[in-house]
Amino acid sequence: MTEAPATLAAPRRLSAGWLPWLTWGLGAALFCYGFFQRVAPSVMIDPLMRDLAVGGAVLGNLSAFYFYAYAGLQIPVGLMVDRWGPRRLLTGGALLCGLGSLLFALAEGLPLAYFGRLLIGAGAGFGFVATLKLATAWFPPERFAQVSGLTLMLGMLGGIGGQAPLAALVETAGWRSALAGAAGFGVLLAAAIWLVVRDRPPETPAPVGPAGSTAPSLLAGFWAVARRPQNWLVALAAAAMTAPLLSFAGLWGVAWLMQTRGLERPEAAAMTSLMLIGWALGGPLIGTLSDRLGRRKLFLLAGSGLGLVCLAAVLHLPDLPLAVLSSLFLANGIGLGAMVVAFAMAREANAMAVAGVAYAFVNCAVTGTGAVFQPLIGWLLDLGWDGALVEGARVYSAEAYRSALTSLIVFLAVGLVAGLGLRETHPKATGASTK
Repeated sequence: MTEAPATLAAPRRLSAGWLPWLTWGLGAALFCYGFFQRVAPSVMIDPLMRDLAVGGAVLGNLSAFYFYAYAGLQIPVGLMVDRWGPRRLLTGGALLCGLGSLLFALAEGLPLAYFGRLLIGAGAGFGFVATLKLATAWFPPERFAQVSGLTLMLGMLGGIGGQAPLAALVETAGWRSALAGAAGFGVLLAAAIWLVVRDRPPETPAPVGPAGSTAPSLLAGFWAVARRPQNWLVALAAAAMTAPLLSFAGLWGVAWLMQTRGLERPEAAAMTSLMLIGWALGGPLIGTLSDRLGRRKLFLLAGSGLGLVCLAAVLHLPDLPLAVLSSLFLANGIGLGAMVVAFAMAREANAMAVAGVAYAFVNCAVTGTGAVFQPLIGWLLDLGWDGALVEGARVYSAEAYRSALTSLIVFLAVGLVAGLGLRETHPKATGASTK
């Protein structure tokens, strides 16, 4: 039986000013930077296949090394954020991203490339959860979904930067130079975070956990979140809504458009960026509406359903005009941007002292879809490969793409069913009982 939430003391309401937004903005900048790195391989598929002599399954696995580290670290990250605060972890995360980007740029073979992507994913793994923890401390609870949506928007802007603009840079300067430049940005971001960000406003005490401690023990924090069925349903619904972004827009969509529509790389990247733009619009818009109306489940289900319909149309209605296809990409992103509401539901179903763990629990499932579906789709493409090669890179047929990408539609349907089982939460239910 699901335990009813009990009200805990919320963070002190803060007066309006620039410092909360600057603090949040620097944390969100790491999420933005991490998202740029997350999708970057999608515009490098051909040169990576050629330079590293790999096929679709191996390339999908190489890209997914980011998610292996990112998703695998989410629970520990949530526990560390609750115990040691976001400032230290955000600084270290930016440095790890920069180092990983440099190693990937220098890689002549798979081992160093794998390690570079692993470090990038590990560093980026601190971004979203630590930024939400900052939002928990610096903003009142009725603004949380809105600030979460704005965080998602900045992440999508990073993803957009990792599509058409990066594709143009790769065409002119090469993928190695582009990633070396990204490494330098990581170092600068780490310095800015360390100098400016603080874990909470000076007048705000640390949140109190069980038995009066400022944070629960590591095991107790995880158990407090994992024992609640609501958290599992939220995580599954959110994961299904994110899989198309990470695996289609984030890796295979550019190659699919180039092969099936004959688009050039920058044009294809611009098209898939519409899904990211949709997320950037939908996240803050739906988060704000959810806060104002005090409803979560309704927006989560509506967004999931819209994303499912749009993706099914994109993949299974042949010869759609490019204008219609573009509209479907945008609408898909707007609908699936409602995923941000899942983090508000996680906040409202759990105690404030384990907020970081709750965010990490959901984010682990969300980013784990990239670790699963990027290589899975690559493997399915290899199964349907007819042996065609262009300049040493494998070329897959439209039918092979359709079959492989349909796995995302199936998973979206599963997530929609999970969403139906959620109970409604409300912005002022600031935590669950710690008993």
